Amino acid sequence: MLPLVKTAVRLSARGTQWIAARQSHHKYVPNFHDKYGNIVLLGGALFCVSIWGYVATQTGIEWNLSPVGRVTPKEWREK
Repeated sequence: MLPLVKTAVRLSARGTQWIAARQSHHKYVPNFHDKYGNIVLLGGALFCVSIWGYVATQTGIEWNLSPVGRVTPKEWREK
């Protein structure tokens, strides 16, 4: 079993070295996320904030954030 493990490790190390050598010969070309990632993220955040701002201020939803002053305690009924 030990020779099999040694061979597997040696092959995986060779494969890693080969991939590293192959990739080092290529120029780095920016992909879509490198070019537009931050712009898309900021656009999505701005869209989300603007929609929630509209919903919170213009739709007339009553949020009931605090019950202080709205809730009156009921009288205890003694039996």
